[in-house]
Amino acid sequence: MLSVSHCRRDAVIASLLVLLAVVAVSCGREKKRTSDIRPPVDYAAVAIPNFSADTAFAFIEKQLSFGIRTPGSKGHEACAKYLRETMSRWCDTVISQPFSTVLWNGQTVKGENIIASLNPEKSDRILLCAHWDSRLWADHDPDSLNRRKPIMGANDGASGVATLMEMARVMSPKRPSVGIDFIFFDVEDQGTASWSESEYQDNTWCKGSQFWAQNPHRPYYSAIYGILLDMVATPQPRFTKEEISRHYAATILNKVWQVAATTAGGSVFVDQNTDAILDDHLYVNQIANIPTIDIVQNSTDCSFFKHWHTLGDNIEAVDAKSMKIVADVVMKTIYGDYGN
Repeated sequence: MLSVSHCRRDAVIASLLVLLAVVAVSCGREKKRTSDIRPPVDYAAVAIPNFSADTAFAFIEKQLSFGIRTPGSKGHEACAKYLRETMSRWCDTVISQPFSTVLWNGQTVKGENIIASLNPEKSDRILLCAHWDSRLWADHDPDSLNRRKPIMGANDGASGVATLMEMARVMSPKRPSVGIDFIFFDVEDQGTASWSESEYQDNTWCKGSQFWAQNPHRPYYSAIYGILLDMVATPQPRFTKEEISRHYAATILNKVWQVAATTAGGSVFVDQNTDAILDDHLYVNQIANIPTIDIVQNSTDCSFFKHWHTLGDNIEAVDAKSMKIVADVVMKTIYGDYGN
């Protein structure tokens, strides 16, 4: 999903626009490299590893088999172990980054960011990320009796993680010429519940990415760019150019959408500018200073997807073909510029 203020647009956009105005000069900070000065790449012809939609779907099923993955739950603990062990099969290093944080309701919880890397020795790096926790409250469920129950988060959380897991599996034997860091952020989706009487605050979301951005897993860590995946298994997906991505990372945003136009992703990566969404990429951009975009489901009515933050966000709500479309676009972008 997205920690995103998910269509709590009015409260979020006002505060985000202030932040964006303050840092307007940051738009052009994407790294310029001699490798960028070369003839245009035919991205449609770029060979990429074969992403298996079926395997990615199985990775969602496995995450859901642990039950809810809310901080402090047994499912959370079991899933963290599974992610660490599974990513270590394909990646050179896997780092666990534990942290403690306080939720909007005053509850203190423990979280764990998981960072798995290919080619850790390379200084030039690309960051790929998603959140792996599921939400404690189905606060948008159509049945008011369900709104204090935890959700499974098949699309909102598990889909982004599953996509990155399958990318790591297929990229490992055929690596690009840059380092790749897969980061699974925790405690992203525990922001203020819509039924709460507490004052809404943006920073109650995206706790794991806030912590990582302030305490990177490697001293002085940097990346050429970052890509965040959120709710990428929505049937008939639709991805737009949201405002934070446009502001901080216009170069990589436009490139990804241009690559999509040459592939099966052309019909779902819509060339439309849309409002800011509060998600993990905000803090990666603002604090870690890494130009990062958000590939996130964004319906025409700004509702994300039908089952967002409801008990309906289960295995029936996801489409593996959507994950493959996203993964192929991202890999063509990477291998087109940094293939061996």
